[in-house]
Amino acid sequence: MRMQCVWLVLAASLLVVGCGQGMGFIVKPIPAKDDLVEMTVSHDTGPFVSEKVVVIDVSGVLLNNRDEGFFGARENPVSLFVEKLDKAQEDPNVRAVVLRINSPGGGVTASDLMYRRLMEFKKERKVPVLAVIEDVGASGAYYLACGADDIMVAPTSVTGSIGVIVQTFSLSGTMAKLGIEAKAIISGPMKDMASPFKPLSADDEKVLQVLVMECYGRFVDVVAAGRPHLGRDAVKALADGRIYIGTQAVANGLADGLGDVKDAVAEARKRSGVKAAKVVMYDRPWGYRANVYSSAPIGGMQINLLNLSVPSLMSWLEPQFLYLWTGGAGGRS
Repeated sequence: MRMQCVWLVLAASLLVVGCGQGMGFIVKPIPAKDDLVEMTVSHDTGPFVSEKVVVIDVSGVLLNNRDEGFFGARENPVSLFVEKLDKAQEDPNVRAVVLRINSPGGGVTASDLMYRRLMEFKKERKVPVLAVIEDVGASGAYYLACGADDIMVAPTSVTGSIGVIVQTFSLSGTMAKLGIEAKAIISGPMKDMASPFKPLSADDEKVLQVLVMECYGRFVDVVAAGRPHLGRDAVKALADGRIYIGTQAVANGLADGLGDVKDAVAEARKRSGVKAAKVVMYDRPWGYRANVYSSAPIGGMQINLLNLSVPSLMSWLEPQFLYLWTGGAGGRS
């Protein structure tokens, strides 16, 4: 083992020699396990400060899978969120949780799984949970935010988009021009419903519409439960799929106030009743975060668009039930 370390240091030294002026490599040991580790991002002064406010990031498209990118599989957003809540639930020193949201939503089931896990956490721990929406907290991400005790939004954030979309594709016209024919052997007339290899029939559309409205009704119920001062009828009036800027969300009762992650942390501390606390985040050993802004998504409003990587493109040809703001990319028939 010692000789291996020596060879690694020598190899690193040779690499550094080959770098240009002002460039170099850092050789730093990291834990062999990839369990989540706690990072303290701010700390009140005073002795024996042990009580904590946990900031949990919810970012990107929320799908219950490990998306394949050009550089390998990314984390499953649902799994990572549950893992972080599990860690917070097991820590008796956690006195409040802040969900920092930057997401256009995602899958119907993925959003619902995250929401229900959050509700279980609140039932078990009974600590304040605040959601803060920075750039985007639309559709399924707003669905999740409705599980928090309060929702804060940046004045320029985008939220709302309460609704459901099933995007279908048909390649049949292009295939016909190329002389390609697809034939499915099916056990029943609905088995190949919404297949990309045939036009969407009227019967297919009717079946899908019923399922969409079922998911839509659940979304409205979740928002109504999280915003009891509005009532279900008022929620339905707001839930036509449109988006709202932060100030509009507050004015319409979809959010409780304007603020950023610092404001949300301050409010969480106030509600928890702690006089001194440290703010912590959970990350993999290699994912060090210096402060609560370090892991914010690069860029701004581009997160609103469907970001499709080539390795996962084919999966989007499959019809999926989505609580997702597509930014108009979905199209209409």
